[in-house]
Amino acid sequence: MSIERMLQERSGSVCELCGAGQSLIVYEVPASPTVGAEASILICKTCSEQLSGAADPDPNHWRCLNDSMWSTVPAVQVQSWRMLHRLKLEGWPQDLLEMMYMEADVKEWAEANGDGVDKNTAIVHRDSNGAILEAGDSVVLIKDLKVKGSSMVAKQGTTVRRISLDPDNEKYMEGKVDGQQIVIITDFVKKMS
Repeated sequence: MSIERMLQERSGSVCELCGAGQSLIVYEVPASPTVGAEASILICKTCSEQLSGAADPDPNHWRCLNDSMWSTVPAVQVQSWRMLHRLKLEGWPQDLLEMMYMEADVKEWAEANGDGVDKNTAIVHRDSNGAILEAGDSVVLIKDLKVKGSSMVAKQGTTVRRISLDPDNEKYMEGKVDGQQIVIITDFVKKMS
């Protein structure tokens, strides 16, 4: 039996997210730990276009998640959770997320796609070698850097101790060089071990 037939039987030939009965397609839920029907849902064209980014999400369309989030099908739960997270600034999705329950393995699948990650904490500062920098680390300059607004040149090999990181830009950090606090681009430093 084909995946589409299995999904039609499981869903009663309606969209598993909004309940529409026309223009149904198989949608494979990203980052699934399984394959086949367990990793897929049957959705309508409207849901498909909004999930893929071909159309802007219409918050009113997604009020259907109030019902689909209670599905016993893990793939439907995962996609409902992800869409609620994308829309949570609308207010009502946050209330639904607080009520939603998923088994630990299903929640892990839902989070695997990056939805639900607070974008404010997602900024990661990396040095020239890709090592993660943290506030308070010490770094070494890997090239001579002219300091804007002064005649100072921070020389290659200079150690900068107790750096602070820009919370809004992953490429900027601050540190003292020759007693002066300067902004340094992370591409020009190497973390000291």
